[in-house]
Parts: sequence; structure tokens; C-alpha cells
Amino acid sequence: MTSVAVQSVTLEDQVRGLLTDRAVVRHTGERLAVEVPVTDLPESCARLQHGLQATLATMVGYDDRARSGGYRLAYVFQAPDNWLSVEAAIDPETAAFPSVTPRLPAAHLYEREVHDMLGLVPEGHPDLRRLVLHDDWPAGVYPLRKDFDPAIPVPRVEGAPHRFHHLHGEGIVEIPVGPIHAGVIEPGHFRFAAVGEVVLHLETRLFYTHRGIEKLAEGKTAAQALALAEHTCGACALSHAVAYCQAVEALAGAEVPGRAAAIRSLLLELERLYNHVGDLGNMCAGVGFAVGASHGAWLKELLQRLNERVAGNRFLRGVGRLGGVRRDIETSQALDIQQTLHQVRGEFERFVELVLETSSVMERFRGTGRVETESARALGAVGVAARASGLTGDLRRDQPYAAYGALMVPEVVQSQGDVQARAQVRIEETRASFALAQQLASDLPDGPISARMPSLPPFAVGLGYTESPRGSNVHWVRTGADGTIDRYRIRSASFCNWPVVALAVPGNMVPDFPLINKSFELCYACLDR
Repeated sequence: MTSVAVQSVTLEDQVRGLLTDRAVVRHTGERLAVEVPVTDLPESCARLQHGLQATLATMVGYDDRARSGGYRLAYVFQAPDNWLSVEAAIDPETAAFPSVTPRLPAAHLYEREVHDMLGLVPEGHPDLRRLVLHDDWPAGVYPLRKDFDPAIPVPRVEGAPHRFHHLHGEGIVEIPVGPIHAGVIEPGHFRFAAVGEVVLHLETRLFYTHRGIEKLAEGKTAAQALALAEHTCGACALSHAVAYCQAVEALAGAEVPGRAAAIRSLLLELERLYNHVGDLGNMCAGVGFAVGASHGAWLKELLQRLNERVAGNRFLRGVGRLGGVRRDIETSQALDIQQTLHQVRGEFERFVELVLETSSVMERFRGTGRVETESARALGAVGVAARASGLTGDLRRDQPYAAYGALMVPEVVQSQGDVQARAQVRIEETRASFALAQQLASDLPDGPISARMPSLPPFAVGLGYTESPRGSNVHWVRTGADGTIDRYRIRSASFCNWPVVALAVPGNMVPDFPLINKSFELCYACLDR
């Protein structure tokens, strides 16, 4: 009897089988990078997405004129078992490339952003209005080009007003809301086209408080840029810090000690808990259910006080460190975590019972703000927004990082895609996070909490990612000749999900918008960066 050796088909084999001979495949650490002629970008991205069941995780444009003589683009995909990027060089004379958006709608905001910030033109893009830069920004000034000096003030100009999409017809009225709001929230403009109280169309105008984090990171050491990373977002500060650290650690080939990895996972679950509990309370506020809003706010406060006792900061800032964490968790603190979570979990179940058994609340939740599965997939929805619409992605389980490889992260999915589904996903994920955090706190491994960081290699790319309370965050870091940061790209969960909000509102009543918006609970700051 003869045995036949069966050779498994590798990701590289699959990629080569999907693309033409013009594609050059190379290994960059744990990822595959596929170099294609710029004319092949749309077809290559579409083939890989459909052939590998991959999702577009981020897209990066950068000014490489000093090294290669041109600009470069990298479309980064998450495949089921790995990450890969489709890359192309852009001629600086034309500064143009064929848009991928008609083939992959999820690329639309990325390409508008690269148009604003680098002056690269995605030819064939269906909507090239300004996205990041507002009306008073002068034409021909591109902040992410290397010859842009952020120390020189940019003169403001009289620009044409933003072109909103207008609906015309009998009985149609436009209702502008914002950008300044009555609540203590960040600015964002929402323009409704409605007949009576029924919304026909919603258009958002964001990016009012851009901070230039990615530009500020240029020339910084990796350690200096960490402070920028964790200030990307207030509510997901640790998620962004850990994603950035993991990108740099991948660049350096650094091995994070087991105890540090476990502490990262534990604190990330505490971050998820206070966000999810607070978000459920905010959803109650969206329907005027004051007792539910108060209960959610109280539970969030208990969890944030725990954060401060354990990590020294209510928002878990100052914890991340390249190669590990800055603060250890003592035995008494681990016990405090277990006891507090036990108490809060009991109160959380009473809160959930209160919400789910209040018929007036559930009537507002049920069927409101629906997003179909295919729409969520096409727009690249992530996190709760995706899982409430039938998509299963969760990086903690699909691409484990920190200590998640040793944990059982349950699959929490709903199919209705409405406010009720997004509430139910949060409820089930909160229950899972209580259990995960209790497990981690009760069994922290011994050992150091950080490792020495080697020097960073020049002109190398690292990718880091976390599953934040709002969905996946992806941080892309490229070094320069001296090992400092040459290009830093932050893709937050909110960047993917804001277009989904605009899709969820039409067909609902105008008073439903606050509830729908709160059911996504997106961040303006980490979109704006």
C-alpha cells in the first residue's frame, strides 16, 4: 500500500492563482504583499476579496518620492487566516489611479481621504467631494505630502460651500442638524431629506476637528508616537494603544511576555465592559427611558472607578508600553477586579431585565434602523454593527492577539440588523466579557511585564490590530531610513461604520435618528484623528 503526500494549498498559492503574471508576490513578515501595476488595482482587489473571502481592512497612501520617485498605495485585506496587501506605485506626474470603489464599495472613504490628504486622484470614483478638508482649506495643499510643513499656518480661503446631495419633489423638506449639538458631544453635521417625519435620505458631514495625528507622528520615535496613538480616542484609548504597540512589535520582532499579554487582554475586556454598559444606557436615553439611562450610567461609573484603582486612569491611558505594559496587576488588585465584576454583573442582569421587559422601549428598538447583511458587508461594517447584521467577524477569535489565543471568545451574532439586534449583541458580548475578565484576573501568569525592544529596521511595515468595543482598529506603521516613523495610518472602527449609519436611517422617522445613532455609538474623534 503506497501513501500519497497531500500538499496543502498555501495562501501564496491561492493569491498567485487568482492574479495575473504581472503580480509580484513577496513575504513581509507574517503578511503577503502583492505588487501590481496601477492599472490592475481594481481587478486585483476584487479578485482577492471574492476569491479569498477577504475583507478590506484599511487602505494607505504615502509619499515615497524621496525613495522610489513616486507615491504608493496599499490596500490591506484580512483573509480568513492571514493579512495581505495589494500595492501599487503612483506616477507623481499624473498622481492618478483607477478607483477601486466601483468594485469594492468599502473603499470609498479611503479613496476620498487619499484624494484630500495626498492629492492622488481615484479616477472613476463616484463621489470625489471633499471629505477631510473643509471648504476653507486652500486648493493644492496636501497635508500628508512630505513637503507640507505643519509648523507653517495654512491660510484660510473663501471656498465654495459643501455640495450636499439634494432631493427634490413635492413635500420634501431638508432638516439640517449640527454641526454644534445641544449635548456634550463632538461636532458633526447631519442633513435629512424627509417627507413629513419619514426620512428619505441622510447625509453626514464630519471631520470638523481633525488633529493631524498621522502627520504629527512623522519623524517621531516609536515610543514618542505611542502617546499620539492612545489619544486617538477617549473611549477606546487602550485598544488604539495596543494596536499601535503590536504594529511596532511586529516590526521589531519583539516577543511580548505572557504576563504582559494577559494584562493587555484583561484591561481590554474592562474597556469593552464600561463602553458596552454605557452604550446600552445611552440607547435608553435615545428613547427617553430615563431610569434605564441612569442605571447604565451608574454601572459605567462603577467600572470606570475600577479602571482607576487598577490602572491609574478611568480611560486606561498610560497603560500601554512597547514590549508590554507599564503597570503590573498586584494580587490585591486582581481580587478587587473579581469582586467588583461579580457585583456589577448582578446589577447588569437587573438592568438588562428592566430594559428588555419594558414594552415601550422594545417597541422603539424593534425594526428600527435596519441594515441588511449584504449592505453591511459591502460597506465594510465592523464590530457590533456588523455582528448585529449577521456578519461573524471578531479579531479576538479570528486573528488572536495578546492572550486571546488561549481564550474561548464566543460568537455573538444577530441577523435582524436593527436597534434591538445591536442592543442584544452588546448584552451578550458584555456577559462574555465579564466571564473573560474574571478568567484572566484569576489566572494571571507569572513573569515580567515588558520585554526589551530591538531597534526598528528601516523602510519596514508593521500591522497591529485590536477588536475595540466599536469594532476592529487597524494600525499600519512604516519606518524611515533611521527607524523613526515615516508613515502612520490609523483606521478606527468608526471610520468603517459611519457610512453604515447613513444607510440605516432612511425609512425611519426623524425622531428615531438619536436612537439609531446611539445604537451604533460611534466616535467622531477617532474618525477625525
